[in-house]
Amino acid sequence: MLYKTLSAAVYGIDASIIEVEVDVSGIKCDEDHFHTVGLPDAAVRESRDRVRAALRNCGYDIPLTHITINLAPADIKKEGSGFDLPMALGILGAYGGLNKKEIADCLFVGELSLDGGIRSVRGALPIAIEARGRKISRLVVPEVNAKEAAMVSGIAVYPVKSFIDVVHFVNSGNGALPVAIDQQALLNEAQHFAVDFKDVRGQQTAKRALEVASAGGHNILMIGPPGSGKTMLAKRVPTILPPFTFEEALETTKIHSVAGVLDPGAGLVGVRPFRSPHHTISDAGLIGGGVIPRPGEVSLAHNGVLFLDELPEFPRNVLEVMRQPLEDGTVCIARASMSLTFPARFMLAAAMNPCPCGFFNDKSRECRCSQPMIQRYMQKISGPLMDRIDIHIDVPAVNYKEMRSATDPEGSAQIRERVVRAREIQLRRFAASVRHRIYSNAQMSSRHIREFCQLSADCERLLERAMTQQGLTARAHDRILNVARTVADLEGSPEIQPKHIAEAIQYRTLDRTFWA
Repeated sequence: MLYKTLSAAVYGIDASIIEVEVDVSGIKCDEDHFHTVGLPDAAVRESRDRVRAALRNCGYDIPLTHITINLAPADIKKEGSGFDLPMALGILGAYGGLNKKEIADCLFVGELSLDGGIRSVRGALPIAIEARGRKISRLVVPEVNAKEAAMVSGIAVYPVKSFIDVVHFVNSGNGALPVAIDQQALLNEAQHFAVDFKDVRGQQTAKRALEVASAGGHNILMIGPPGSGKTMLAKRVPTILPPFTFEEALETTKIHSVAGVLDPGAGLVGVRPFRSPHHTISDAGLIGGGVIPRPGEVSLAHNGVLFLDELPEFPRNVLEVMRQPLEDGTVCIARASMSLTFPARFMLAAAMNPCPCGFFNDKSRECRCSQPMIQRYMQKISGPLMDRIDIHIDVPAVNYKEMRSATDPEGSAQIRERVVRAREIQLRRFAASVRHRIYSNAQMSSRHIREFCQLSADCERLLERAMTQQGLTARAHDRILNVARTVADLEGSPEIQPKHIAEAIQYRTLDRTFWA
């Protein structure tokens, strides 16, 4: 007898509907003949043992007969344990254990434990989105994944704890109720931070640079001795970025769901992600990879912040793979069987010491490094990568008076208000023409700079003097204008003024020292 159920497989950050066809024969065998076809991976092939044990422990003794399961379409590779539930349901239906002859309007995903319990799966959110797109009205998922899947409106999501619950649901409609989620309320509830810029004493220049970087979406590099607060500052950048829109939260949640790092209790990534990989990470870990590629750190930081501490300690080949996502906002991973594209639009925040010992130009500690040693250390970061970092800022050690000051520093809420106002100005500016598909000043090309960064005679003279006297490069010219436009937006100024140019010039530390 033949029985069909529906399931789904995740590729990249999208899902495809898979039809699970189960055929059983009435002829008993002396040994188990359980075959799965349709390009299953090892986890799918192993499901036969989980499925048989789960059915037996739930009271369904399946005889030793020929069982053939086809996962269609058969030319797409299937991976993961999420097919356990629809396979077990198809076997039970093929033996007549279900009241319905077919289940065409419901999709099932879930991993079975040996006692019939249902464990969580990856990618519940993209599966729900695909099911809605294919006009499937109901989705049965593990209870842990229910809140995540229910973020998609227009489809009824039913959470289940065990295989028995699914059987009751199919036969009588009992055993599960659809999950109801207030999407906007959940997003608002999730938007809270455990850290704040009020915690940071001193470092006013660095705070200002981070405000400018957040307002314009600029990449930033902080240079300072150990213990100066570079990591502490970077961790607070998400607190001053504009709040998530629901569409951004949904897009980010899809990536985290597929990667298996989504908090099951939250169901939604409500704050902009902050990812801080260790410098021993591989290029595949940073950019993504695998036989069936999964997102890397640059994609997990999508719509948020990627923080690289001790930047020169990262292998050069690992840093070089970031050039595509920094330029295009996407990552393309090609394999023999498929080619997948992951979104990777993030703000890069990096930190490094000024020299190998960390105390070059420090007033309290003596540097033990020679000039060639410092030069070699700085040159671990390639010119093309530095070309994509708009702001370089010195972060000196904090003195005692600043640390013990009784004056409360400015909090993240006040800084965020200014950042949001500047971002709104940019959105209005770039929305004036449909050909400008950019959302922040950092994304402006040379053509956009010529259009939106007109300079007065005083600004021209100041910029020319800086280029000549400080030996700034041509790439620094465009970065200065990009950043100056953002500084002007923070003040609400429609025109770039000399003071905005002057501030932007100060954010090119490395151009004035090692890279001139």
